[in-house]
Amino acid sequence: MADSELNPAEELQNENNAEEVVEEAAKETKDEKLSLQVKVEQKSACERHITVTIAREDIARFMDKEFDELVPVAQVPGFRPGHAPRKLVESRFRKDVAERVKSALLMESISQVNDDEKLAPISDPIFDFNAVEIPDSGEFTFEYDIEVRPEFEIPNWRGLKLEKPVREFSDADIEDASEAFLSRMGKLQETEEGAVSGDYISTKLEIKYKGEVINSSETEMIRLRPELLFTDATLENFDTQMEGIRKGETRTLKLTLKDEAPNVLLRGKEVDAVFEVKNVYHLEMPKLDEELLGKFGFQDEAAYRDFLKRNLESQMEYQQEQVAREKITSLLLESADWELPPALLERQAERELYRSMLELQRSGFPLEKIQEHLNVLRQNSRETTKKMLKEHFILERIAEEEKIDADDADYDLEIEKIATQTNESARRVRARLEKQNRMDVLRNQIVERKVIQMILDQAEFEETTFEPYPQEMASIDIPAGGTGEAVDEVAEEAAEETAETQE
Repeated sequence: MADSELNPAEELQNENNAEEVVEEAAKETKDEKLSLQVKVEQKSACERHITVTIAREDIARFMDKEFDELVPVAQVPGFRPGHAPRKLVESRFRKDVAERVKSALLMESISQVNDDEKLAPISDPIFDFNAVEIPDSGEFTFEYDIEVRPEFEIPNWRGLKLEKPVREFSDADIEDASEAFLSRMGKLQETEEGAVSGDYISTKLEIKYKGEVINSSETEMIRLRPELLFTDATLENFDTQMEGIRKGETRTLKLTLKDEAPNVLLRGKEVDAVFEVKNVYHLEMPKLDEELLGKFGFQDEAAYRDFLKRNLESQMEYQQEQVAREKITSLLLESADWELPPALLERQAERELYRSMLELQRSGFPLEKIQEHLNVLRQNSRETTKKMLKEHFILERIAEEEKIDADDADYDLEIEKIATQTNESARRVRARLEKQNRMDVLRNQIVERKVIQMILDQAEFEETTFEPYPQEMASIDIPAGGTGEAVDEVAEEAAEETAETQE
């Protein structure tokens, strides 16, 4: 044997002693701050380049901690587990331990830099992990870039003078809402007649630029509305331009791509949209009777109309929040003219779109209106993201000063509202958000809404008239100019969620 035999009691006592040593070493390592030399360079309002140097003493301390944990369990040929000499264990496992120490030092030092330099990161540190190595002797120096929340003076948000869109919803408003709701339950009847506004067409769609196809779809179901929204363009007077078209006919319409279209080579260019109509459908509205009411869980027509009114009120509350946000953003821009890095805007665009989708879902907007809203945001993605990020920064700062945060009850309530509006179970909504790592987006939404409500509670209002959102748009979830190299994850997620809901 390479070491003396121990009886079970002695072996157990040694193991307990080793565990105590490891726990005490871990506690001391956690409590003791790193000895860092830090240099912070400000590249822009939101960008920092940071150089960190870690003292050799800290490296040795972390290495000792790792070996303290490893020695009692190390398996080395010729020795029972945990009984190999420490120097042999250190020699055999130094490379693996050095990698773990590197990870621990990087994580702890970056966290300490954030605290000491009062940085508020909005992204993960940017550096090549594999290129960073701990030297065999001397100090350990590494560099990284990080995006942080910009520094600014919080504007005076108390006692703001705001417009507040309000409305006493009339029977006519409820009837319009009912027509919009029932139209989503209607049946499509194929017709040989020419299409009119409100009809649907099933069509092959090709987008051409100078005769070359740049994007296409074999089948799209589109309703004839005054505007057809692509993700990167708007086709005006769509219903009148398509009026009278029949099955088997083809019609070419012109539209201009937005300046922020994903395909950078075609921004601002005019393209042709070629509609090859396969079928024309007239929408047959369902009859509102007891059977239909029961199908959707309403006891009677009064309960149904109350549901429609609550939806309108939720949409009005959403618009009231947007008015408050606009005012806050305008105040911020008066005192902060800093620019946000283009790379940051591109990375955050998808996240901000998803947050908008969650807000619209919980506010009772139907899927087609959500798609329309997202398409409008996409068409001006950079400016939209810039505005939404600045709103987020200032609302987050106010939340910190007022100690506002989200708790478990807030998450439960928010998820329940989304589930109610999307006809899903709360469990399914939560599972999807967790699977997609979107709970932090939900947290931001909750906190920002609390801050907005606090601002509204202390504001002075001038009432204006709330106008329900018009039913004059159709939406198609593709970019007319193609994607170029851009990837729109929100569109994919929205499509998945729509499919899940329909199932």
